[in-house]
Amino acid sequence: MALVLLALLVAFPLAAEALDESFYIGLGSRILIFALAATSLNLILGFGGMVSFGHAAFLGIGGYAVGILMQEGITSAWIAWPVAVAAAAAFSFVIGAISLRTRGVYFIMITLAFAQMLYYVMISLRDYGGEDGLPLPARSTLGALDLGDDASFYYVVLVLFVLAFLAIQRLLNARFGHVLQAARENETRMAAIGFPVYRYRLAAFTLAGALAGLAGALAANQSGIISPALMHWSQSGQLMVMVILGGVGHLYGGFVGALVLLLLEEIAVGYTIHWQFGVGAVLLLVVLVAPQGLVGLLPRRRGSA
Repeated sequence: MALVLLALLVAFPLAAEALDESFYIGLGSRILIFALAATSLNLILGFGGMVSFGHAAFLGIGGYAVGILMQEGITSAWIAWPVAVAAAAAFSFVIGAISLRTRGVYFIMITLAFAQMLYYVMISLRDYGGEDGLPLPARSTLGALDLGDDASFYYVVLVLFVLAFLAIQRLLNARFGHVLQAARENETRMAAIGFPVYRYRLAAFTLAGALAGLAGALAANQSGIISPALMHWSQSGQLMVMVILGGVGHLYGGFVGALVLLLLEEIAVGYTIHWQFGVGAVLLLVVLVAPQGLVGLLPRRRGSA
């Protein structure tokens, strides 16, 4: 199934161009970008039990890193994108180091507070667009590859998403992932047998922030502008809805949730200005019918974890 899905994703731009529907290539890139962000949130929410309501802050940090560097004349993706990842990782490490000392609703509120602080900081920086956002004059450069071409940019996003997805899959099947999931089920027992739960959770939180930063860098390139709205709490809520819709704690949950939610929005907008009502009704139906998410409806192979 994974190979079939990958083949469909590879063939998608070719089919869109053949049908003279190149617009959908940009939509496909956007879905993959937010699938990456949702998958990074699922790493800490679904597998680590950390309900972060400020994950979009790392999206914004990654996007602003690319935009600010581009404003200073640095357009190379080989420089800007790693800087975006490093900046998001640094912020997520600091925020995680403080937030993970709390539990439950306090953890939710403190991650939300940090995200809103960063949101208002970016609004106050008039040199970088303030509330209007920071437009990018062009997409980042990647050697001889023209990222200005939507199809080329789509394939770069696809490669990065697949690599990140495989890395998370390997990580979750390694000792690190097993400890992370076991701590989600019984933190006291894991601490009692000698595992430094706080360090494992902080590492996972930092990694999730770094991947969200990469998604933010790609989102800024895809849209051509980076706005504080990308860091708002409502964006964090949308990422959480994607994870819940796809399936919390399912490896493919973030991808499926991003795909379904963004397609629903795209279809509903074409029919009514009150499209949020229709999307909300569909989400409510999915939660009632499939409490484990859409991925939970799929039959599992016997013996699979």
